[in-house]
Amino acid sequence: MAQVTVTINGREYQVACDDGQEAHLTRLGSYVDNRIGELVAAVGQVGDARLLVMVSLLLADELSDVYAELEVARTADAGASAMLSAEENLSANIEDLAQRIETIAERLEQA
Repeated sequence: MAQVTVTINGREYQVACDDGQEAHLTRLGSYVDNRIGELVAAVGQVGDARLLVMVSLLLADELSDVYAELEVARTADAGASAMLSAEENLSANIEDLAQRIETIAERLEQA
């Protein structure tokens, strides 16, 4: 198990992670630190705990938005699949009707 040091709001934190995940965890720490920096610029140093709660809520809000967008995309994909299936069924029905019409036309010609 690897150890990574992330710096958030000027404080260093030792965090354990799976081997090979060090760079990813470092990027995540940098992202959180940047968001904390934005908050500090907006509201000042209101304490580490309060800043971490606020940034956690901001990140949860971002994640919620992404989930909502993903659901819209999935719904659109499902709608497109349903439309394609309906078109395929309609095409098969039209072909069946065309065959029936041809059969009727042949019978009429023979009569």
